[in-house]
Amino acid sequence: MRLLLALALTVILGTMGVAQPPALAPAPKAVKSTRVAVFVGEGARKTKGPVSEVIETFQGYEVELISAADIRDGKLKNFQILIQPGGSGSGQAKDLGADGRDRVKAFVKGGGGYVGICAGAYLASRSYDWSLHILDAEVIDRAHWARGTGDVELKLTAEGKQMFGVKKDAVTIYYGQGPLLAPGKDAAIPDYEPLAAYETEIHSKGGAQPGVMKGTTAAARGAFGSGRVFCFSPHPEKTNSDDTRAMLKAALVWTAGKK
Repeated sequence: MRLLLALALTVILGTMGVAQPPALAPAPKAVKSTRVAVFVGEGARKTKGPVSEVIETFQGYEVELISAADIRDGKLKNFQILIQPGGSGSGQAKDLGADGRDRVKAFVKGGGGYVGICAGAYLASRSYDWSLHILDAEVIDRAHWARGTGDVELKLTAEGKQMFGVKKDAVTIYYGQGPLLAPGKDAAIPDYEPLAAYETEIHSKGGAQPGVMKGTTAAARGAFGSGRVFCFSPHPEKTNSDDTRAMLKAALVWTAGKK
């Protein structure tokens, strides 16, 4: 009876021109952040460094530092992306150990994203017995890896310009003795897609010769199982420019499987 009276009163008020309260709009859905793990074990910075600091400025990303022990304990399941930063590729591999490296491979193969920067790109390649073999890339001129550091120019491919949202043909970026990458020949791994190549080179140390670095791959993306792998030979996070920050952000978006 009370329900009928309430309905009748609503009808009467409506006919009398009495304004009814507006319907409440549905609450907006919460935007889920992409969780990014940054490796901080041996062969990498143990404290909060440039990579995590830059990513924290990107909206929609949560960053957490993760150790080799964390990875071996299965904590990668809590993240969408793993970043292996600069430092020492062999040092990171040793700290991870065989079990940790297997965990990383399983994470990517199962659909996780991997971003390797400098040492992390060495680690992703298929050139060493300690590397992950998740990017079909060979490291060339391995004997002269300590060739020097400094700013270099990258020439972006058409696909690279589109992905990064950069209109320039060339971008200045900091190089810190990252790998000179070339396509591998592993039939078990899909070929990578080159997005940028070195337009200028550094050969100031270690007996490195001119003419070797120029034209080698500086940024590449590829698939491994159901996951995605992105490697930077240079350091977008150590270069203070909008273009390089955009490149890093685009790499995160792509490896997370977002549009």
